[in-house]
Amino acid sequence: MDNISNNIDDVRGQLNYEYSTDTTKRIIKVIGVGGGGGNAVSTMYKKEMIKGVSFLLCNTDEQALNNSPVPNKITLGPSITKGLGAGNKPEMAKEAAEESTTEVLNALTSDDTEMVFITAGMGGGTGTGAAPIVGKIARDAGKLTVGIATIPFKFEGRRKILR
Repeated sequence: MDNISNNIDDVRGQLNYEYSTDTTKRIIKVIGVGGGGGNAVSTMYKKEMIKGVSFLLCNTDEQALNNSPVPNKITLGPSITKGLGAGNKPEMAKEAAEESTTEVLNALTSDDTEMVFITAGMGGGTGTGAAPIVGKIARDAGKLTVGIATIPFKFEGRRKILR
């Protein structure tokens, strides 16, 4: 009987139990809205150091989305902006986000997400106009929602800061 136990232990030592699929439950989602938020989230995604977090980009600029390695992306307001951005117009970005409410809601409710961090720059159009709408969608979906906003540097000009 001891001989059989030793043989089983030898076989166990030779087996490789490494699995290539990541089964980590992702309860936190980080959403980058607009160019500034998208850049921040793309940088986090590339670091590959954050486990248990999923990432989503929301932008009116389809080219910016295509240039990001983040796999989950939503083009906000495709019929409004035609994927060409909001042109530094927060009101247009707000309308674009409202048009894409269903897509954003689906991205928030189709997985294990319980907490959402939304990051956006407040100096352009999409981050300024769409981030509050994305935040409201997340909050209304029952997600614990945290907003992280960056404001422009002084050298970017007073008008951009006041936006």
